[in-house]
Amino acid sequence: MSFKVVIPARLASTRLPGKVLLPLAGKPLIAHVYDRAVESGAQDVWIATDSPEVLEAAVGFGAQAAMTAAEHCSGSDRLAELAAQQAWADDVIVVNLQGDEPLMSGALIAQVAHALIDRPEADIATACTAIESAEEYQNPNAVKVVRDAQGFGLYFSRAAIPYWRDGERTALPPTGAWRHLGIYAYRVAALKRFSAAPPAPLELTESLEQLRALSLGMRVFVAEASALPGPGVDTEADFARVARILDSQ
Repeated sequence: MSFKVVIPARLASTRLPGKVLLPLAGKPLIAHVYDRAVESGAQDVWIATDSPEVLEAAVGFGAQAAMTAAEHCSGSDRLAELAAQQAWADDVIVVNLQGDEPLMSGALIAQVAHALIDRPEADIATACTAIESAEEYQNPNAVKVVRDAQGFGLYFSRAAIPYWRDGERTALPPTGAWRHLGIYAYRVAALKRFSAAPPAPLELTESLEQLRALSLGMRVFVAEASALPGPGVDTEADFARVARILDSQ
């Protein structure tokens, strides 16, 4: 079974405005993200944007691209609009690849898609990786996930979970801890249901959209990532770091 990748690309990013069009190793940042999506073996790759400038750039480097509304609160909502525009069937698999991930692994994109393809009981699939340090475990910018015995997500949080009641705050729990990686595969039917629902109280509290899915009773399979992404681009420092990595390659 095949899958599609959609890259939501908003121009007015908060911390680094216009980052998706910043020149990086000879082409716009978004073009590198598109290349990673193509490397995944996806049947189709789309860029969904609210910006005519991004649309023009995407068409310029050969991508399929579409305009979507500026009011969307999340990339998943932008995917849902594109799925409706294109009249994709409810069983189509769509991967949400963030537009600021120029070093994403094509293998990881494919892994998340196939994790959903292989599990008809799942609504959404995503990925995680083992947390290696107590500093990362305590960092609210590192989103943690707790899974059940079958690998389905029980909860996602910016807090240090699972909480080690009898341990020191500077140590990892003996069971280990898992960091969530922000890449999702949806069935279009689940994407429609997710986007049609209002933000959930837990989602608003933690500022984590995947908690809307759990609040709706949706099943989210969380695969242990077989290949890790490189750093994403949120700030000028991130951009400089990614530029150095690409220059070294």
